[in-house]
Amino acid sequence: MAEQAVTDKQKLDTLAIEAGRVFTPTTPIDERALFAGRRRQLQKVTDVINQKGQHAVIFGERGVGKTSLSNVLSSFLASPSNGVVLSPRVNCDSQDTFESVWRKVLAQITRFRANRTGFTPDNTPRRRPVAQELPSPVTPDAIREMLSNLALGSLPILIIDEFDRLPQNVKASFADTIKSLSDHAINATVILVGVADTINDLIKEQQSVERALVQIRMPRMSNSEIGEIIDNGLQRLGMTIAPNAKARITALSQGLPHYTHLLARDSARSALALSSLHITLQIVDEAIRKALEDAQQSIQSAYHKATMSPRKNNLFGDVLLACAVAETDELGFFAAQDIRGPMQVVTGKKYDIPSYAQHLNDFCDVKRGPILEKTGAKRRFRFRFVNPLMQPYVIMQGFAAGKLNGFQFPESQKGVSR
Repeated sequence: MAEQAVTDKQKLDTLAIEAGRVFTPTTPIDERALFAGRRRQLQKVTDVINQKGQHAVIFGERGVGKTSLSNVLSSFLASPSNGVVLSPRVNCDSQDTFESVWRKVLAQITRFRANRTGFTPDNTPRRRPVAQELPSPVTPDAIREMLSNLALGSLPILIIDEFDRLPQNVKASFADTIKSLSDHAINATVILVGVADTINDLIKEQQSVERALVQIRMPRMSNSEIGEIIDNGLQRLGMTIAPNAKARITALSQGLPHYTHLLARDSARSALALSSLHITLQIVDEAIRKALEDAQQSIQSAYHKATMSPRKNNLFGDVLLACAVAETDELGFFAAQDIRGPMQVVTGKKYDIPSYAQHLNDFCDVKRGPILEKTGAKRRFRFRFVNPLMQPYVIMQGFAAGKLNGFQFPESQKGVSR
């Protein structure tokens, strides 16, 4: 497709700014029109909401779009016959208590109440946060009564994000609350969102609430879902992209929407700087270089720590790159033998496991990170990146260094659900 030239500088500048609103690498999506993929997970959540007594837990590795899903959830729901959808969402932290979380949640819901306190009570109804009506201390029973009352005129959907950061005793109180809400068939839905490989990693008491809590695992996005992010955003901007350029962004994203948004935004702006509405592979390669320069300082520092060595021709960078493109299981783990093939592609030489086994162990140690984590028994160890966002960064470094030209990513590295 021929490049589409644009001469109106004001239009180009406006589109460049709009690109930053359409593609948002550092913030979750909060607009339905820009939300892509996740139809299966979205359907499961809406099924939970439509079934009285059911609640949900959305879990998966960091950066896969769990918060974006919870942000747009209410826009996919039909208005209930008895009122409106109430969908407050809060982030938890390690200092939160059961009471502080619920006060944050219910502070986002208001209703008309008269002020009947003081010497001259004001009987004029005014909107006040529901949190003001909570007793102290806040208990699971108090929350059940409050949500039962709210459900009479609305559909409460309460989203508790970063649930994994809460102390274990607070998580236990949430489990008790969900069980109570389910036992009494309250028409309100609690949705827990957190980073975890399994539900047991998130809630130790999950067996006691298993009947009431639907488990929704968020894998990495598929190629088609990543492509949908690119297409939706560029359509909003009135721009197009070459198939090989789109494929490059898809491969580099590794199923993580953060890098899709980052590379698509910078590619769009680079094209606009050339007065074009069409993104080519050369433009994407320029965006890769910019993304490496602008990556989070923590990512850059961790990469440098893992790969630096006073020895010339050391293998640390090559081994880490081979780890990044190795075939993995559904949780992102790979074995030492899985990087044999990638090592040959990256270096042009054949290496057996003993040649890089110590490198893998070093990557799991504080002296080089740890940049990888290790699980399993001796001779059967499996590895994966501690920070999921590091893996695409390492791959971009490989592309920039010309070490992955023509490399064919295995299915588990093409954004296939994992």
